[in-house]
Amino acid sequence: MSNKSDRLLALEILVSLVMGKGSLSSQLATIAPRYPSANLALLREYTFGVSRWYHQLSFLSGQLLDKPLRRKDSDVYCLILLGLYQLFFMRTPDHAAVNESVALTRQLKKPWAKNLVNAVLRQALREREPLLLAVSADKQASTSHPQWLLQTLATDWPDQADTILANNNQQAPMVLRVNQQRISRPDYLARLAAGGIPGVPGQHTTTAIVLDEPVDVSALPGFADGLVSIQDEASQLAAALLHPAAGARVLDACAAPGGKTCALLEQAEALDLTALDNNEARLARVHENLSRSGLQATVLCADAAKLDHWWNGTPYDAILLDAPCSGTGVIRRHPDIKVLRTPEEILALAALQESLLSTLWQCLKPGGRMLYATCSVLRAENESIVSRFLARTPDAAAPPMAIAGGLACQPGVQMLPGMAGTDGFFYALLHKAAH
Repeated sequence: MSNKSDRLLALEILVSLVMGKGSLSSQLATIAPRYPSANLALLREYTFGVSRWYHQLSFLSGQLLDKPLRRKDSDVYCLILLGLYQLFFMRTPDHAAVNESVALTRQLKKPWAKNLVNAVLRQALREREPLLLAVSADKQASTSHPQWLLQTLATDWPDQADTILANNNQQAPMVLRVNQQRISRPDYLARLAAGGIPGVPGQHTTTAIVLDEPVDVSALPGFADGLVSIQDEASQLAAALLHPAAGARVLDACAAPGGKTCALLEQAEALDLTALDNNEARLARVHENLSRSGLQATVLCADAAKLDHWWNGTPYDAILLDAPCSGTGVIRRHPDIKVLRTPEEILALAALQESLLSTLWQCLKPGGRMLYATCSVLRAENESIVSRFLARTPDAAAPPMAIAGGLACQPGVQMLPGMAGTDGFFYALLHKAAH
């Protein structure tokens, strides 16, 4: 285990990101065990910040470099982006940002890059004002979003697109879900206040608390004992909308990491709940969350679309299909989505969503309900999927539904990021005809 500076670790993560070798969350999760002395808060600031402003920083680098760097020099490119982020978005003294960036070229074993990095960053300082004017004149740079996503949002949400873009670049609040089987929300708010952690009740569910400032989970009273969990309020809505009866047989498809699984179990007594996911590593999080909260569920690792691999033929009273999606509703929490996602992936995801919806419908008993959910804001993954499903499925209906702050779709409801204080989520509650 070697010692590496936080900036070098951040640089390595960013290089892997732009090379498409893993998300920020997956990479940062491996840092603490390998580098116990790493400053994780600073690493998050560097990596999340560069990802949030990647398209603007990339534009700036394009204004400053005579020609694009080669793919094999992605490390030097990311070093320039990190230096520009420090100069334009952090309180790092200018000289420190430049000197630290130049010093890193030695650790990269690319001495030729020393003069280049120094020249680019010093030019950025000299030409700050004209550079910022150029940024403001370029939509992709000023909003720091990829062109394909700008176009899609303008088409899907012409009246809200600019607000979505602005909210995506804000840091999301930390939101708790109170386990009301163990403690009431007012009582937990009192415990937070006693611990010097201010928060307010959420607006959309009876279980949500929005903290004034994020804190480490170890500081939350009773977190280790399952009194609360971390979950955005839009995500918490799933349990309230599906609202299975006590003792119901419930399927949580695509369940990992288990936040909605636990929310369902906390809301209704004695559910016979199956948590299904095709990723064994992510299912470990489901087990952890169930154990911490003292909850019971059947956890299965299988492909939900292959019924013969996991389903015993007994239908479910209620199904939550939290479908794999682009994550475009949670960009403020995962800004690397703007770097990683492509339009081609949206087409592939839509095909998967449509397949899962049709397949799992077979597992729902007559008179039962299925909640289709995504953390996407793209109509191609939401309204369009459900509309086509309804058109070809005679025993399916989607009665009108309303969520405070949400936008009514045909069918379903869309929550847009930040507009009602929540992440972006789509919900459609489907009813199966009773025979």
